[in-house]
Amino acid sequence: MKKRKTLQDLTIKDNFLFGAVMSVEENCRGFLAMVLGFPIARVVVSKEKSIVYHPEYKGVRLDIYAEDEHRTHYNVEMQVQKKNALGKRSRYYHSQMVMEALASGEDYETMPDTFVIFICDYDPFGEHLYCYTFGNECKENKRVKLDDGSCTIFLSTKGENEEEVPPELVRFLKFVTADLEESEGDFQDELVKQFQETIRNIKTDRKMGERYMIFEEMLREEKQEGRLEARQEAVFDLLEDLGEIPVELRDRIENLEDIGKLKILIKMAAKTDSIADFANEVEPYLISED
Repeated sequence: MKKRKTLQDLTIKDNFLFGAVMSVEENCRGFLAMVLGFPIARVVVSKEKSIVYHPEYKGVRLDIYAEDEHRTHYNVEMQVQKKNALGKRSRYYHSQMVMEALASGEDYETMPDTFVIFICDYDPFGEHLYCYTFGNECKENKRVKLDDGSCTIFLSTKGENEEEVPPELVRFLKFVTADLEESEGDFQDELVKQFQETIRNIKTDRKMGERYMIFEEMLREEKQEGRLEARQEAVFDLLEDLGEIPVELRDRIENLEDIGKLKILIKMAAKTDSIADFANEVEPYLISED
C-alpha cells in the first residue's frame, strides 16, 4: 500500500503546498514577473476561485487565480502527470476568466487580458524547451496578430535550452522538479529562497497541518465518489443494451455505495440475458444493511 504523505513530505509539486505558497501575494507576484519578464506592482490572489482548504469549498481544485494592478487575470496550474488536451484545457481556463468579466457587465473592448500558465514536470510537446508560449496570430502572415488579449504559457522542467531562457527560470524549474531532500538545497536564486522560506513556515504552522488533513480527506471522499459513480454507470451502460431500466432498480443501484458489490453487479450485467433476470439475481446485493 502506498504510504500516505504528511505535510512534511510535500514539495512544491504537491497541490496543497503549491496552492498555499502561491496564495502569498509576494510569491505569486515574484513568480509572474519571473515568467513574464515584466514587473508587477501588485497582485491579488482570489481565494474564492483558487485552491482553498475548507470543507465548504469541497470540489475546488488547484487553480491559482490572480489579478494585477492593470486588471490582467492570471491562472497558474501545476501539472505533475501528463494529461491529454492541454490546449483545450487552456482554452477552458481562458473562457472562465472572460465569462466572469462579461457577466459583470463589461464590454468586449474593456475585457481584461488573460494569461494561463502551466508548470509541467514533463515536456508537454517533446521539443526539449523550458518555455512554450502561445498567442493567436495569422496563419498566412505571422506578423499579423489577433490581439485578443490571451496568452498561454507552458513551462517544462525537462527543457534543454538553458542559453535561450532567463537563468532564474531554469533555477526555478530545477527547484520544482527536485525531490524533497534536493528541494531544500541552495539554488542560488532569490525567488527560490523566498519559496523555501514560505514552505518552512507552512510546515511548522499547526493550522496549516490541520488544513492539510481536511484537504486530504476531501480528496479521498471525492475519489471514492468518483469510483462509485464510474461503476454505477458501467452497470447502467450494460443494462441499457437490453432495454429500459426500471426507475426503482436504477435508484437502488445509485444508492449502493459498496464498491465490491458494484463490481459483482458489473459482471452480472455483462452476463445477463434480460433486465428482469438481472434484477432477480442482484436482489441480495441491493438489500439495505440498515
